[in-house]
Amino acid sequence: MNAPFLTVSDVSFSYFTETEQTQAVSDLNLTVMPGEFAAIVGPSGCGKTSVLSLVMGLLAPQSGTIAFDRPDVRIGYMLQRDHLLEWRTVEKNVLLGLEVQHRLNDATRENARALLNAYGLGGFLHYKPGQLSGGMRQKVALIRTLALEPELLLLDEPFSALDYQTRLQLSDEVYRIIRAQRKTAILVTHDISEAVSMADRVFVFSKRPSRVKTVIETGFDPALSPLERRRLPAFLPLYDRVWKEIDR
Repeated sequence: MNAPFLTVSDVSFSYFTETEQTQAVSDLNLTVMPGEFAAIVGPSGCGKTSVLSLVMGLLAPQSGTIAFDRPDVRIGYMLQRDHLLEWRTVEKNVLLGLEVQHRLNDATRENARALLNAYGLGGFLHYKPGQLSGGMRQKVALIRTLALEPELLLLDEPFSALDYQTRLQLSDEVYRIIRAQRKTAILVTHDISEAVSMADRVFVFSKRPSRVKTVIETGFDPALSPLERRRLPAFLPLYDRVWKEIDR
């Protein structure tokens, strides 16, 4: 059996102001396997995004450890908003991270263009973000992240700003891209349907401070898209099970 790709052990974290301490995470334990698509759900304000920031290294735990199966794991973070620069073209937005990391060269530029072509944006290289739909903008943001060749993708409510139809379509596309790229992914979402339809396992968090209340394996064939999974008889019972765990 493979060793976990990510191991979070007894992690606690608090935010401090001049007058008070707010504990966001308490004795959190979870593992994510190589190539797994995991989802985190829980009550609003329970600290889901804080956990992504801890995994990313943007925050440091007060106690406990966060460890990967190898040193120097490359992590990509996809946010709720696309944060595209309106004065740069699609191609130049995708290349931005490579520029910042001083990794832009002929090979990485060609890889970025290959990603744009592979996922339907090759004809929009010279467009500005204002000329794109919301779903296309988020695809550009994802490709910008993939161009950095991350081993782990952290997805923080990446579809929440989109209308329902676009959200369904884009979650399907993003899932296919992540699977095709063989990435490990952690999705934070308030949308139970999204979590159940995309994830191999769903981690249900408690109210703040966050702990893992339960872990639910969806059992779906990874080759099935989220839209295909939503049509299966097993989908609604899984949805109900996750909902009851959050609600109790």
